[in-house]
Amino acid sequence: MLKRFAIILIALSAPAGAQQMQVPQDSAQIQMGFVPVVKAVAPAVVNIYARRVIEGRASPFADDPFFGQLFRNFGAQRPRVENSLGSGVILGPDGIVVSNYHVVGQATDIRVVLNDRREFDATVLLSDEESDLAILQLEGGADLPALDLRASDSVEVGELVLAVGNPFGVGQTVSSGIVSGLARSGTATGNARGYFIQTDAPINPGNSGGALVDTSGRLIGINTSILSRSGGSNGIGFAIPATLVGQFVEQARAGETAFQRPWAGVTGQPVSYDMAEGLGFGRAGGIILSDMHPASPFGAAGLAPGDVILAVDGQEVNGPAEMIYRMSVAGLGAEVAMQVVQNGEMREVIVPMVRAPDMPPRATLVTGSRAAVPGVTLSTINPAVMAEYDLPLTAAGALVEDPGEIGARAGLRAGDIIMGVNGAAVTDSASAEAALEAAERGLALDVQRGQRRLSMRFRL
Repeated sequence: MLKRFAIILIALSAPAGAQQMQVPQDSAQIQMGFVPVVKAVAPAVVNIYARRVIEGRASPFADDPFFGQLFRNFGAQRPRVENSLGSGVILGPDGIVVSNYHVVGQATDIRVVLNDRREFDATVLLSDEESDLAILQLEGGADLPALDLRASDSVEVGELVLAVGNPFGVGQTVSSGIVSGLARSGTATGNARGYFIQTDAPINPGNSGGALVDTSGRLIGINTSILSRSGGSNGIGFAIPATLVGQFVEQARAGETAFQRPWAGVTGQPVSYDMAEGLGFGRAGGIILSDMHPASPFGAAGLAPGDVILAVDGQEVNGPAEMIYRMSVAGLGAEVAMQVVQNGEMREVIVPMVRAPDMPPRATLVTGSRAAVPGVTLSTINPAVMAEYDLPLTAAGALVEDPGEIGARAGLRAGDIIMGVNGAAVTDSASAEAALEAAERGLALDVQRGQRRLSMRFRL
């Protein structure tokens, strides 16, 4: 009776439509547990050793003609080498590997060790700090074991999962748990933002970049972080869905070096319970659009501020991170169907997935010697620049990409937006350069830095 109960329990845990999931048929199979799955998955999970050189901090007096000699060695730090340890997953027999950005990002030397102890050098093909993903290419890799990706929308809460990785550098280990939540957004640590699969499978330091697989050995996510009060593995783990990973692999194979997200050109906020009552909805849910760029593909599809997006490609969305995730997995060039409420009526609109337009041209330039602040790299703000630097849709003027030596000493920073020079409005990089060259006795800069407006004044 006990054996029969165990078999029924395991069968109930299988999601609808998961035909490849096998139910144990006898006591021998039950005793084997996850052994067949681990044997199939382990060869495709690798250990990653990355090294990066961190430049030392220069002396604050280095550029001063007098104090530079007096305090020549004050505060100087030598470059140091920083090592990181993590995991990765082979996704192609030709040596395509996925890992976390925080494991291999900005690394100068990457070494990958397979489960059978073979070692390969690796290079980063594509990386993205925001998603915390990186795609590597093993040098000389061929006929390697690889995992298949499983569509993330087919994953259900309650499924049994295994987390495979290399915690603490002690060698490959496996931990088990269940999928405890879906559509988790904004809960991962570090710089990662977006949409995650939540699991209670223990994820220790070094498991980052490792595999989260189902009981059929298919990859459902890449382990990225854990939320723990104690700092140990007894917390909530988060994995990046395999469907998004598939888009990264596709773009890396196409030659992209940075992940290209479809551009929305809108801002919005989740519909709260109070807002839902005012809109006449039965419950909270969806995203109400609050602002829209004139070049937004949403506007071209007929949407406007005040409209509510309920679903993207048939999947409900309850926040901007979920909507961007749905757009990202659809990929550039696709067309997605969005269920919206417009003027109180439900309708469906088709929105094309496009890159942020680089128009008007960013016209990047470096201010010359005649400018009040020479050596500053400026670009005209357009949708592509907005997306690249995460600027608000209302941003306008000239973006400081590099302040240069003199600009940095004057207080400018990369990412600043020059909106005005000596009272004259700046509309692009050319007008900013012309105004800087026209300045004679004094210089007044109107600068936007994040959420702050600054007024910077200098004597020339």
